[in-house]
Amino acid sequence: MTETTGTDDDRRFPPALTEVARTEFPYEDDHSIDFEPYEAFDSAEETTDWLRHWTGNHELDGSAYRVFGQDGTGGLAALWLARPGLPLVDQPVVFMGSEGQNGVVAGCLSDFLWVLADGLGPCEVVVLEDDSSYPDAALPALADIAARHATTPRRPAREIIAAAQAEFPTFEEDLEKLCR
Repeated sequence: MTETTGTDDDRRFPPALTEVARTEFPYEDDHSIDFEPYEAFDSAEETTDWLRHWTGNHELDGSAYRVFGQDGTGGLAALWLARPGLPLVDQPVVFMGSEGQNGVVAGCLSDFLWVLADGLGPCEVVVLEDDSSYPDAALPALADIAARHATTPRRPAREIIAAAQAEFPTFEEDLEKLCR
C-alpha cells in the first residue's frame, strides 16, 4: 500500500478506491447501492467550500476530510482524519447527506470495502439507517476488491457499522455543533 500519512494536504488516492471507482454501480432494484465513487479526492478548495455550505459556518476548512464519492442526491462520503498521524486507509469513513444527515459508516477504508461487499453504501448506512446484509445486491467485483485490499477480516456490515459508531459516538453531535 502507498505510504499515505493522512496529514496536512496529502491527497493520494488509495488503490482500493481507484478500483471501486472503476466499478459500475447499477441502480435498478430495491437493494441497489446508491453510491457514485470518484476517481480522485475532491480538492482541498472544493472540500472546504462544500463543508462551509453544508454547515453554514464559513470559518471552517475541509482539511479533516477527503471526499471520495456521493449518493444520487449529492450527499458525500469521505475519509475523516480523526486519527492523527495514521495513514488515510486507517481513517474512518463518514457520510454527510444532502439533507443534513451524517454519521460514521466504517472505522477504516478496509472495513468500508467489506460494507460495500455486503451490499450497502454510505447512504444506506446513514440516511436509511440500514445495517442489513444484502450480499446478493453487491457486485462480485466489490467482494474481489475487498478480498485483495482489505487488511481487516470480513465481517457482516452490521458488526462493522456498530463498531465504528461505538468508536466515534459523538461524530454527529460534534459535526452539528459546527453548524450555524
